[in-house]
Amino acid sequence: MSLIRSVLVVSATSLLLSACVSAPSAPPVPLDTTTPAQRLAAVEAAAGVDDTELSVQPLRDPQVDDLREAAIAQRKAGDLAAAAETLNQALLHVDNDPGILQERAEVALLQGDWVRAETLAKKAVDLGSRTGPLCRRHWATIEQARLARAEKENAVSAHAQIEGCTVPGIKRY
Repeated sequence: MSLIRSVLVVSATSLLLSACVSAPSAPPVPLDTTTPAQRLAAVEAAAGVDDTELSVQPLRDPQVDDLREAAIAQRKAGDLAAAAETLNQALLHVDNDPGILQERAEVALLQGDWVRAETLAKKAVDLGSRTGPLCRRHWATIEQARLARAEKENAVSAHAQIEGCTVPGIKRY
């Protein structure tokens, strides 16, 4: 009787263990390993430099320009928190300057604050020029923020807007 009982226990254990085996899972989705600095480089590349296109530049208050210069130096020194705070101070003076909004969005991008980067870039789009390098930077920032949050379809729609920012300049003979 003990032999039969042993066989039954082994059989039952085998059945239980076979029930635990799961079907093979789908291959894992590769993680996006793009760094914030690489995302900013993509924004800068999208802006491009072309002397043959129309580019609108706002006039700036000298005090605000000093804050911008300080923020650039802080960012280059790697002090992103100080650069963000300095740009926040500039925005207290001129909260409707698309260039400063964009610079603050880019610092947010470097900080990995994807939602803030997109929010600031969208505000800059609403207030800014619809053409030129600054326009492309806005949309590229929005695209990169969406890619960082794995919103690929929304990123594609932002990328499509980048092309619309290029308007040829006036050819003079």
